Amino acid sequence: MPTKPEVKIDDAEFEEEAETQVTEYDIVSAPNDFNTLTINSFIEQGAIQTPGFQRNYVWDIKRASKLIESLILGLPVPQVFLYEENRNRFLIIDGQQRLLTVFFFMKGRFPRKEKRGELRQIMNSSTGLSPEVLSNDDYFTPFRLQLAKLPNGDANRFSRLTYANLGDHQTQFNLRPIRNVIVKQVSPQNDDSSVFEMFNRLNTGGVNLNTQEIRACLYHSDFFENLFTLNENPKWRDLLDTADPDFRMRDIEMILRTLSLREGTSNYGGSMTSFINSFCKASQSKTNADIQNVTDEWNWFLELAESWDEWTFWPSGSKFSILLFEAVYSAAQRLRAEGYDLSTIEDAKITEYGRSDEFAAWSQEGSTKTAKVKGRLDETYKLLKNLAVIAS
Repeated sequence: MPTKPEVKIDDAEFEEEAETQVTEYDIVSAPNDFNTLTINSFIEQGAIQTPGFQRNYVWDIKRASKLIESLILGLPVPQVFLYEENRNRFLIIDGQQRLLTVFFFMKGRFPRKEKRGELRQIMNSSTGLSPEVLSNDDYFTPFRLQLAKLPNGDANRFSRLTYANLGDHQTQFNLRPIRNVIVKQVSPQNDDSSVFEMFNRLNTGGVNLNTQEIRACLYHSDFFENLFTLNENPKWRDLLDTADPDFRMRDIEMILRTLSLREGTSNYGGSMTSFINSFCKASQSKTNADIQNVTDEWNWFLELAESWDEWTFWPSGSKFSILLFEAVYSAAQRLRAEGYDLSTIEDAKITEYGRSDEFAAWSQEGSTKTAKVKGRLDETYKLLKNLAVIAS
């Protein structure tokens, strides 16, 4: 068996649709100046939340200290963007590192690097960062400012200070404002696509948010949180041939594509991005039973695929094909519901189909067009139906 190369997702299959004229929107954008006391209170009470980003808090103590020093001195700091999900509930779109730095400093605790993933989950839970967690030295160290010496060699007067011993500077720090822009779409109602369009064009920290990172902000829900669990399934990681989730969330996007197509394409209109966004929006109302059903289907298919060759969805031999995977997944779930036994399917037939001119016709240039998406799913369904048998 040849050694599989470093995992490569076929980027050509994440084809961007042609630019289209976006709908006209009615958007409210309100600038505010929350002082640090307000920011600390909002985060503490859960009014400001960090959405399910793959990225955790990443600043080191020196960078965090420079922000705090700037606020003490009254120097301007970059504005942040918040999305008003509901009344008095805001998701951080841009500025997570700055806002959390203020929060951690006022609590006098700095998160240990190796615990930040776990802390993100705790912060987004119903209990939040309780006093017990904040006082736990396994999670935090004291937040003492670490600032470089002055050019003449003298120590910075704020170095080694904590929030508690800022003295006369504490009041001015408490009242320092951080400009924030709160965005909310008024119309069309029940449609966050304008905010998606806006932040798809926003440069954050020198790196553009990709579509999946924006979805994590705008469509945060129990269903979306469960995607991270699906993504960690060892059998799925084996299919991708990488143990670690992608830090830009492309593997999460592949799961979303697959699940959205599984629910049906009657509303598909030629834009995969819009189709997935609508699916994410609708999935915010999924019940626990709905989420469990999705999980059970996902786990069932991965159990089925575990008996297949690890190269099944790598028809080119060098790249994982999401188009082949999502088409087979959708067809398999349909056939299972219709009473077919799929254990008889030969994986070599699937790989052969993925290499065929027939599949290429549905999956090459223009693969997100309506006719090609529906044709690809229909032809894959017919193939698997011929390979499966009616369960006894």
